[in-house]
Amino acid sequence: MTTWLVTGGAGYIGAHVVRSLLQQGMTPVVLDDLSSGLARFVPEGVAFIQADINDTDAVTAALIDHGCIGVIHVAGFKYAGVSVQRPLHTYTQNVTGTASVLAAMEAAGVNHIVFSSSAAVFGTPDTELVTEESSTHPESPYGESKLIGEWLIADVARAREGFTGVCLRYFNVVGSASDEVYDASPHNLFPLVIEALLAGKTPRINGVDYPTPDGTCVRDYVHVGDLADTHVAAARALEAGTPLKAAYNLGSGAGVSVRQIMDAMAEVSGIPFTPEIADRRPGDPARIVADGSAAAADLGWTMSYSLSEMVSTAWSARTASGPA
Repeated sequence: MTTWLVTGGAGYIGAHVVRSLLQQGMTPVVLDDLSSGLARFVPEGVAFIQADINDTDAVTAALIDHGCIGVIHVAGFKYAGVSVQRPLHTYTQNVTGTASVLAAMEAAGVNHIVFSSSAAVFGTPDTELVTEESSTHPESPYGESKLIGEWLIADVARAREGFTGVCLRYFNVVGSASDEVYDASPHNLFPLVIEALLAGKTPRINGVDYPTPDGTCVRDYVHVGDLADTHVAAARALEAGTPLKAAYNLGSGAGVSVRQIMDAMAEVSGIPFTPEIADRRPGDPARIVADGSAAAADLGWTMSYSLSEMVSTAWSARTASGPA
């Protein structure tokens, strides 16, 4: 039974990765500074180290003390819009932090990393469907920081014999595969809408003048359960020595607009509403939809939830948790 360190394992995505590891007979160890994660998201019996990924000594000790063979690196500052106002913070968390994790891995003799990257590395694509070969031109410090993280991993792979890594790119992660874990982000669309509805307020759309069919942003929305399973599949592939691409797009192949999300929220919650309209957020491309066929072939990536199921599982997990 192999052991993998999950950075950010008390967060929404990381906690799902932890559960997927457990379900597949692997041993997760969580390292999280709880800046956005919640300790209660870590399952009982799972080793938990409260530490910042920029504390290289703490990451090294966690890897050595628990006999980890790899890292699933989920920790990071994930808000594209906010990163425009906080570029230095974003770089410290996502670039310096990733370099710290890689340095700890070298010190501990750990050779495998699965990196949570982002489709934000593409910026606004010049094609209808983004593939792994599409050019990267990020439009926010967040997207830039994720691309630099990919470069760091590629550089270490060239420099260190036996080191392997894979980067998983995705955009909007939604839903829940466990009522014990929900998206608590103050910036992501699903929790913003759900919290507004629970508080008796009207959800808001940021921008209705984009060059899209209904004027609202179009994105890939992928279910966190599918995403977590694919992180574990990537870890297993690295462990087995299976040749992989440097990066994979975990995409739906089809876009969903913000307005479509709002309609689904009203239907699932049973709370009818007309969204308020606000200005665009800086750093938000009009459309980004990725082709997930390469990940499907190599990692078993699949979209097993409908839009309605994505919304209903998100609503169920959040309402099961009680007051925020």
